Amino acid sequence: MYPQLSLYIDGQMLRGEGRREQDVLNPANNQVIGQLPHATQADLDMALAAAQRAFASWRSSTAMQRAQVLKAVAGLIRERAPQIGRNLTLEQGKPLAEGVGEVAVCAEHAEWHAEECRRIYGRLIPPRDASVQQTVLREPIGVCVAFSPWNFPFSQAFRKVVAAIGAGCTVILKGSSDTPASVLAIAQLFHDAGLPPGVLNVVSGDSGMISDYLIRSPIVRKISFTGSTPVGQQLAALAGANMKRSTMELGGHAPVIVCDDADIDRAADVLSGFKFRNAGQVCISPTRFYVQDGVYDRFVERFAQRAQALAVGDGLVETNRMGPLAQPRRVAAMEGFVEDARQRGAKIVTGGHRLQGDGNFFAPTVLADLPDDSRFMTEEPFGPMAGMVRFKTVEEVLSRANSLPFGLASYAFTTSLKNAHQISRGLEAGMVSINHIGLALAETPFGGIKESGYGSEGGSETFDGYLTTKFVSQLN
Repeated sequence: MYPQLSLYIDGQMLRGEGRREQDVLNPANNQVIGQLPHATQADLDMALAAAQRAFASWRSSTAMQRAQVLKAVAGLIRERAPQIGRNLTLEQGKPLAEGVGEVAVCAEHAEWHAEECRRIYGRLIPPRDASVQQTVLREPIGVCVAFSPWNFPFSQAFRKVVAAIGAGCTVILKGSSDTPASVLAIAQLFHDAGLPPGVLNVVSGDSGMISDYLIRSPIVRKISFTGSTPVGQQLAALAGANMKRSTMELGGHAPVIVCDDADIDRAADVLSGFKFRNAGQVCISPTRFYVQDGVYDRFVERFAQRAQALAVGDGLVETNRMGPLAQPRRVAAMEGFVEDARQRGAKIVTGGHRLQGDGNFFAPTVLADLPDDSRFMTEEPFGPMAGMVRFKTVEEVLSRANSLPFGLASYAFTTSLKNAHQISRGLEAGMVSINHIGLALAETPFGGIKESGYGSEGGSETFDGYLTTKFVSQLN
């Protein structure tokens, strides 16, 4: 059964209790599955006070204490992943195996942060005067606010929470109103793992009101946001105006470069599997496919065959490999991309239409021979759609791949060391993966450049945004 929804503030689950509520829908059939309470301004004040109060003690907790909680959470995730993943599929739509996998992999993120928080080091600086001791301390920044999206509702929120808590900060988490059970499950995990009240708080409801109120609060010192570039720019501007540190993981439009010396069949198989994961609703999804002239037709044919073979339907049906889009408006957006491509002379190789039924289903789509100035090649589609274009030289394709303001993920397939070196150095992106899909691991940094944001989550960089640097010079 889909769980009863609530806020989580100061260690307490707060149900509707007269608060405004909104329907939560299953995107596979658009039926109501739950009621989400909206936080009031009084609720936000309560969360801010709880986080501030808890920070006074949590900031002084030892790394061992924080690691103990994080490791306990990892164990609980492994026990509860099947049920949490099923609820995730109910509210978000992705196939059950993807939903359970999204939850289960977060056990690794909890364990990584449990170990890495024990390596938050300061340093001693050799003094110019022997009677002076010079020390650099890394200290938790304070109360943090995290905003997470609907496409990976558990993992995106979770990575922010473990970084903040592992650093010794407290955090108020606001997830998407479309996928609230996944976020609330994080609160329950930490609650059951013994996290002190107030260290983690979860609020839901009006995104504009909540973000504006929390970011302006003098209690909040750090903001972490994952979502679209336009919204991220607004929040970054608000954070900057209030001198709040921020981490922004924003939109992408990932280029893929397939050279004529690549293993074409393997490249098409790997990339098609990753492209249609979560119905293409992935910020690092391969989207703009630049394929060298000599192998273009072969690659497009193989890729399209894999797309046509995908079983699309309710994510709870085990045989389905792609679920619905998260909202009806996403289906309309896909139709807009297809119509623009058709008007510009592109070829619809496969798909290009909504599927029958009550849910938000759209056929896996492959567009070929797109103009570089088409809507698809310049705007992030965020759906089950791949665009294929030709290129001649590596120098040419790097210029085209880098022409957009996005710079999150990028991919290349080649067996040439020269090509691999030139492409990896030449692509303007925060992450480059060559000959495989190797991003978003717990031990590796995740983040973009240009209008795709700044700051990293994961890897040894994971705590950088949650720590301040204090220099202490003491005359003995």
